[in-house]
Amino acid sequence: MANLRADRNRNLFFKHIGQTSPEPMGLEIEYARGIRLYDPRGKSYIDLISGVSVSNVGHAHPFVVDAIKEQAEFYSHLMVYGEYIQSPQVLYAAQLAAQLPPSLSSIYFVNSGSEAIEAALKLAKRVTGRGELIGFTNAYHGSTHGALSLIGDESYKRSFQPLLPNVKQLKFNNINDLQSITKATAAVLVEPVQSEAGVIVPQRGYLEALRQRCSDMGALLIFDEVQTGFGRTGAIFALHKFGVVPDILCLAKALGGGMPLGAITADPQLMEAWQSNPVLGHITTFGGHPVSCAAGLAATQVILAGNLLEQVEIKGKRFRALLEKHHKIIEIRGVGLLLACELGSEEVAARFLKMAIEAGVVTDLFLFCGSAFRISPPLTITFDEIDEVCGLIMNILNIL
Repeated sequence: MANLRADRNRNLFFKHIGQTSPEPMGLEIEYARGIRLYDPRGKSYIDLISGVSVSNVGHAHPFVVDAIKEQAEFYSHLMVYGEYIQSPQVLYAAQLAAQLPPSLSSIYFVNSGSEAIEAALKLAKRVTGRGELIGFTNAYHGSTHGALSLIGDESYKRSFQPLLPNVKQLKFNNINDLQSITKATAAVLVEPVQSEAGVIVPQRGYLEALRQRCSDMGALLIFDEVQTGFGRTGAIFALHKFGVVPDILCLAKALGGGMPLGAITADPQLMEAWQSNPVLGHITTFGGHPVSCAAGLAATQVILAGNLLEQVEIKGKRFRALLEKHHKIIEIRGVGLLLACELGSEEVAARFLKMAIEAGVVTDLFLFCGSAFRISPPLTITFDEIDEVCGLIMNILNIL
C-alpha cells in the first residue's frame, strides 16, 4: 500500500504542482521528527538543510506543535494586518524586541523573506526620498520583482527585465567598493554572511566599514538575516555576532518556527513613515498570521532556553573537525551551523548530492556555488547525531 500511495502522489506531484526546476528531488516525506525525515516506505533521512534554515528547533518539536494547536483552537485569521490586537503578534513582537537593540524595537510582520525585503526597500525609499539601491554580487534576497532586482547574479534576472532601476552591485568584502555608496543612495542591502554564495563570512572590519559609510552618506543599512537569524551563526542574530547594527533588519525562515512568517524591524520613528504619504504605506492581509506567530514565539523560546545557542559553535567545530580530515573536502567555510563543504567541482558536488540522498543524508548545493554542499541542520542536532552523519558523509566521499 505504501508503494502504491507513493507512486500515486509522485504522479500527482508532477501533474499538478508547478515546477521551477527541471530535476526536483521528488522526495516524498510521510513525517518528520527532530533531524530525521521518513518516507512512505519507512526509510529515514538525516536532514542537513532544515528547509533552508527554517526548522532550527527540528521537525515537529512538541512545544511548537502544542502552541500551533492551542492557537488554532482560539482563532486563526481575524482581520487584515494591524487592525486588531492579537495576542500571538504582540507577545512575539515584544520577545523579538527584547533580543534586539533599541533602534530595532518596532516589528512589522509579513508572510515571507521576499516580502520582508520588499517592505525594507520601500521603507528606505520613503524615509530617505532617494531612489538608488545597492546590493552585492552573489547575494540572494528572494524572487519578487524588488528582491530580484537586488540579487547579485544576472542569469536569474535577465529574463524578467526591466526590473527596478538605479540598482548598483558591489563586491562583498571589497572595502574600495564602498565608495560607490553616495548621498544618492537610499539603502544598501546586505547579508551579514553571504549564504547562497557558498557561505562567505565578512572579513574583519568589513561590516563596520560598511556601517560607517552608510552613516556618513545618510543611506540606510539593511541586513538580510533571513538565513542567519535565530541562532544559526551561534548568536540569536548575526548582528550580535559581528557587533554591527543595521537601520532595518529583515527576518523570515526560522522566524515562524516552521510556519510561514517574515518581518522587518526598525526604529519606531522609521516605521511611523507607513502612516502618512500615503496612509497605509504598506499593507498585508495574512502578515503576522496568529498561528504562525504562536509557532514562532514557541520556537524562539526553545532557542533561547538552556544552552542551545552556546552549543551551536561547538557543534559547528565538531563538523569541521570530523570532515576536514577527508582529502576530497578542499575547504569548509562558514560560521556556527551554517557551513559550506567545498568539493572543488560542480560535477563532483552533483554526484555527491545524489549519493548522499541514496545513503539517507539530505543536503543541497548553493544557488551561486554549485561546487559545495550545505550543512545547516536543526540546531538541536546532538553530538552523537553529528558523528553519525559525518560517518555517512565520509563513506560517500570514499567512493565518490
